[in-house]
Amino acid sequence: MRRTIATFTACAILLFVMGCATNYPIGMLYTELKLPVTATANSGTATKVGTAKCISVLAMVAIGDASIEAAKKDGGITKVHHVDWEVENILGIIGKYKVTVYGE
Repeated sequence: MRRTIATFTACAILLFVMGCATNYPIGMLYTELKLPVTATANSGTATKVGTAKCISVLAMVAIGDASIEAAKKDGGITKVHHVDWEVENILGIIGKYKVTVYGE
């Protein structure tokens, strides 16, 4: 029995420490990030801004359109300068994701 508990505890600690491999930093309890997605060679000043959002609930349901195309449409942008995105996630219960496109 003691060996089973020790094995279970070791596995739980490994899972807790290792986490999942992601393409952005993630906090176990809370994540709030602002990251770049892309930049283009388009010169000039970005005079327009468009955003697109989606949400995730309990990591089981995700809805919305956080695509670059949706953000371009929102801002009336035809020429993209750069794209950023934001993520906020609390315990995997509520996740909010936002893409921001800057351009002309």
